[in-house]
Amino acid sequence: MKLPRRITIGKKKYDVVVADYGPHKGCMGGVSYDSKLIHIGTRSWYSNRRFKTEEVADTFWHEVTHAILQDMNHKLEADEKFVTAFANRLTKVITKAEF
Repeated sequence: MKLPRRITIGKKKYDVVVADYGPHKGCMGGVSYDSKLIHIGTRSWYSNRRFKTEEVADTFWHEVTHAILQDMNHKLEADEKFVTAFANRLTKVITKAEF
């Protein structure tokens, strides 16, 4: 999946940065609401293994889910279990869609 370089969520425009590694050791991605930045890593911090395309896409949709919930001021924004489950399903819907 080709990731966008910029997305709009609510009234905020987020730059999407794809780098070799996630923003913090052990993290595949992250979102900064203040900096309006979504950061996606393509390699593991620990093994230097390249992530599969679906793993990168899932990380992107995971961070987008956080940003959408934050824009909605929703209590589930910080609930990693919910965000992960929702993003996993969203990734599968998008990657398996038939056009």
